[in-house]
Amino acid sequence: MKLFKSTALTVALLSTLGSAYAQKQELTVYSAIETDQLKELEKAFNQDHPEIKLRIVRDSTGVVVSKLLAEKNNPKADVIWGVAITGLGALELEGMLEPYAPANIAKIDPKYKDKDAVPEWWGHQISGAVICFNTVEAEKRGLPKPTSWNDLLNPIYQGQIVMPDPTSSGTGYYDVVSWLQMWGDEQGKGGGWQYMDKLHNNIAQYTHSGSKPCNMAATGEYVMGISFEYRGNTNKDKGAPIDLVFPSEGLGWDVESFAIHKGTKNLEAAKVLADWASSDKAMALYGKNYALTSVPGTATKLAYVPENYAELLIDMDFDTAAKDRSRILSEWSTRYSKKSEPKS
Repeated sequence: MKLFKSTALTVALLSTLGSAYAQKQELTVYSAIETDQLKELEKAFNQDHPEIKLRIVRDSTGVVVSKLLAEKNNPKADVIWGVAITGLGALELEGMLEPYAPANIAKIDPKYKDKDAVPEWWGHQISGAVICFNTVEAEKRGLPKPTSWNDLLNPIYQGQIVMPDPTSSGTGYYDVVSWLQMWGDEQGKGGGWQYMDKLHNNIAQYTHSGSKPCNMAATGEYVMGISFEYRGNTNKDKGAPIDLVFPSEGLGWDVESFAIHKGTKNLEAAKVLADWASSDKAMALYGKNYALTSVPGTATKLAYVPENYAELLIDMDFDTAAKDRSRILSEWSTRYSKKSEPKS
């Protein structure tokens, strides 16, 4: 009799666990958030919402956007989280985003969200340019520390600069866009292109990651890597012999943003994630890594990012950056892609 009761209890327990597991909903999330940060966000969300399992597909912004566009007629993603608005804007133009105002939308600074009353996208963290400069390797080679973008054109830096490939990296794209918007595009004939022609002479390699140039500078593989402030601050905090240079002409930047994919079959669960991702708790997690978040006052001061960081960011025209994305990337590839690292 005891054996029967024990067996019956075990069967009942397994049945209950199986039922709970079966009820767990899965959301497919396409993301370009840095892997170390993404793990922390996923863990925090799972603690609050164990009923939803996140299936995360992570890559650089350019790769994620290209994948989403290719899947337009047969979408796989439910949610897009942490993709630069210069890339997300291309999806918006294609009508691929589902309008939804998350619970915390009123707290988000208007300049970091869609202008529609019910937004198709909203930003959560701001990523800005930085040059990671290896002081040890520079001293060995007798290379001075630059203070401006223009300084990078000096022939003494030939073969010692790496930067992200804008066709795959959101960081690389906002670098290119910022130079075009500061110095001129003019369909490939403007001052921004002239600047990049000269910079190309000093570039050793274009990488398919926004973090990689700073990582390469941090390990001494190259003297300089054009990257973004989160990775620069993180590497220096870990003891890498780098200085962070914030060029005097101003910094390109982008808003890493959230959107729900139009047509998702898991809309209610996607809304749950949107509400959580816009919450004060999530903003505090973004603010541990980035100097600026979309909700004022939620970012922690980063040790190696200057107090006036926000003032260094140039005025970016994201509508133009999204509209002209294909043309700009095509022009860039024609001119410079021979130095891009092989795609894995």
